[in-house]
Amino acid sequence: MADTMNQKTKRMSLIRKIIRSEFISSQEELIARLEENGVSVTQSTLSRDLKFMHVAKVPHKEKGYVYTLPNNARNDHNISTNVTDNITDIAFSGNMCVITTRPGYASAISVPIDNKGISEVLGTIAGDNTILLILREGFDMNTLMTQLYMLFPSIRML
Repeated sequence: MADTMNQKTKRMSLIRKIIRSEFISSQEELIARLEENGVSVTQSTLSRDLKFMHVAKVPHKEKGYVYTLPNNARNDHNISTNVTDNITDIAFSGNMCVITTRPGYASAISVPIDNKGISEVLGTIAGDNTILLILREGFDMNTLMTQLYMLFPSIRML
């Protein structure tokens, strides 16, 4: 049992290293890179590992979508010269905020909102082109918008 845990720990460490250093766009590509490093893994095991590690896919100009780790500080200009340029609208109703995006960008835009821990946001739900932000009771609109501007400077133009 301890040996299995050790293998899993080593595998996940290698997955993190690969995702941080390369633009990986599919599980097949990641499996191939793991095998090149001496780690054999099935697709189902890799899928469980990625889910456990909270790996997300974000848009990339050349590769379509690539894997990224939570709180990945890789400020890469190839990741859709500001993914946030794909925000098309922001609207409020009560303690909810709806951010509308171009198709396919909602998840990529919601990841930094979740990871930065914006004080006015209780949580997010992302679809294909819509993000629902549930806001704290009595939230301060100015604080929320300042925090969103810091994450997404391009929304000032909306």
